[in-house]
Amino acid sequence: MSGPECCSNPPTLNPTGGAGHVDKIAGVNAYFSGSSHSNLAVLLLSDVFGYEAPNLRNLADKVAAAGYYVVVPDLLKGEPLDLGNPDRPFPAWIKDHGPDKGFEDTKPIIEALKSKGVSAIGAVGFCWGAKVVVELAKSRLIQAAVLLHPSFVSLDDIKGVDIPISVLAAEIDTISPPELVKQFEQVLAAKSQVASFVKIFPKVSHGWSVRYNLEDTEAVKEAEEAHQDLLDWFAKHLK
Repeated sequence: MSGPECCSNPPTLNPTGGAGHVDKIAGVNAYFSGSSHSNLAVLLLSDVFGYEAPNLRNLADKVAAAGYYVVVPDLLKGEPLDLGNPDRPFPAWIKDHGPDKGFEDTKPIIEALKSKGVSAIGAVGFCWGAKVVVELAKSRLIQAAVLLHPSFVSLDDIKGVDIPISVLAAEIDTISPPELVKQFEQVLAAKSQVASFVKIFPKVSHGWSVRYNLEDTEAVKEAEEAHQDLLDWFAKHLK
């Protein structure tokens, strides 16, 4: 499921932003932050606007400061959604950038991290990236997952997850509405062997955790609460 909310509040992309650096992993450009000697890695998988979004890179730096080696891969291969390009509207763009392709492109990245000595990997997916993360979770390629305002994620997807998973959702969201998220919660709660945490943030809209205005103190506060929730989740379940 996707819609206009996937494309709202587009960020101004900055290819040189953040305290980390850009390099390649498994042939894919990625933003790296934190110590490459950490045996715990976290993948941040972007929304449709890609890995150069400043708020996303700032979050990568925040997660890295908690002791993780953070990788933000460019799964969109240099072509984030450009709302100003009439020749590539969302329906045409998504045909070339389906989450299924993102899932396949993430597999060798995970293998590369393991070859470097990483023993456990967590993944966070935002909107488009959440579908990629849930596929990684279903395949048990990661050890812990966080989905933020997910797009394309179905109830059957959630039924297929048996690793620790957190779903952080927005109250104002027609893509993953609260009614659907509550169904996610019921499915997960019935799995006593699977650690789960589901939270619906009141008064926020789809995309709030990464597409917020830095000058809006309330928006920053709501985003930072979600960021702390994901850090708390990994502190418990990524070891």
